[in-house]
Amino acid sequence: MQPYSAGNSDTIAAISSAVGPACRGIVRVSGRDVVPMLRKVLTKSELDTQRARRFGAAIDLQSGAELPVSVNLWPNARSFTGEPMAELHLPGSPPLIDAVLRLVFEAGVRPARRGEFTLRAFLAGKLDLAQAEAVLGVIDATDSDELSTALRQLAGGLSSRISSVRDDLLNLLADLEAGLDFVEDDIEFVSAEETVARLSSAAGIIAEIERTASDRMQARAHARVVLAGLPNAGKSTLFNALLEREAAIVSDQSGTTRDYLSATVRLGSLNIELIDTAGWEFEQAGIESVAQHFRDEQIQEAEIVVWCSAATLAGELSAIDRKLCQRLPAPSRVILVQTQSDRLTRSDGTQNATPTESTVDPATISSSPVRLAVSAVTRDGLSELQQQILTRLATDTSGTGELLGSTAARSRSALRRAIASLQAGGEAARVFAGDELVAVEVREAIASLGEVVGAVYTDDLLDRIFSRFCIGK
Repeated sequence: MQPYSAGNSDTIAAISSAVGPACRGIVRVSGRDVVPMLRKVLTKSELDTQRARRFGAAIDLQSGAELPVSVNLWPNARSFTGEPMAELHLPGSPPLIDAVLRLVFEAGVRPARRGEFTLRAFLAGKLDLAQAEAVLGVIDATDSDELSTALRQLAGGLSSRISSVRDDLLNLLADLEAGLDFVEDDIEFVSAEETVARLSSAAGIIAEIERTASDRMQARAHARVVLAGLPNAGKSTLFNALLEREAAIVSDQSGTTRDYLSATVRLGSLNIELIDTAGWEFEQAGIESVAQHFRDEQIQEAEIVVWCSAATLAGELSAIDRKLCQRLPAPSRVILVQTQSDRLTRSDGTQNATPTESTVDPATISSSPVRLAVSAVTRDGLSELQQQILTRLATDTSGTGELLGSTAARSRSALRRAIASLQAGGEAARVFAGDELVAVEVREAIASLGEVVGAVYTDDLLDRIFSRFCIGK
């Protein structure tokens, strides 16, 4: 038997509460023999098998003691798994939970496999495949943003959009095929113009979802913030200041950072992957050119680029700095920072005149914010920089709000096939190539979208998805 066979009808059980001592532990049981199992295990209870209910009972631990338990029973298909299901709630002592689970197994129930409860919910039509993946996303979420994305997907945000498009395509296919049945009678159930409009609308919606999936494919566990700038611009000193520890080598000699350094720092509610890159130079050779290559990669993959310009920068270097600014990503991804701002202060506390060359013209990056003065030595401006980073990440909605990364990776290919079929079908309708050709493309699009929500699946696909779950879910 395949591990996740759709024909599996055994009654299963597992601990579904967290590992370790707790106020309450839960043993979950699902399958057609739930009620017979309860009759074997419970004492001091009256089973009502007609409706879902909660009731108190006791379990004979076969040691002369009875354990009070609370039982949640769903005796019919109106449960999470779509079959009879029960949960035994008891004190969260690991030895007690293990003892109760042993009694359940002795009553003829087998241990559940990874993700088998959620799998049964999917097979019973209680969840589609995207929602099932969201259950795992909720369990694995490491911060509030990941949890929010998983909860939205679990609530059906993605599924409802795809199902709506798929339902409209099914209706359109029915009209096309009805017209083919009456082609000799010259009866038209849907016009070519309407067909083109409906296929174009569907392609637009799916293309938007596919773009989200593509963005999520690039998503990482932590947002990536890259420090970049000319050599000796104070990047490594700022890197250490943000980490609040000495992680990067700091030197007055240009080009000290040959590779890139990476460390995780907590900003507000977010975990940030902070990258210190090699300084930008025009001509490089040997190991330095390799470092420059890595620097370019890091910048292109960054959610935020913090461009560091030394406050004392002047002359030719200032001009070079301005030119390099023009190579940076979109303004929404760039924060301009004036580092080493403490060097502009005299010993008496008054400000030195700031060299006109030291300021990078904000116009070189259209609609960029004014550069923020920061000193890693005095820590002036650090909190403002941290807040700007958090604000940019909070307003960056590129693919983070609708799809989990696992769903995006699985569905992106199917979404692209659906778009291609919809576009081909629309073109066939536009040039009056025949409803039979349009119908072929519509069927292909429907099948591709079915893969995303799980209307079309294979045992191998289910095995890959649900084997990543923990036991008890």
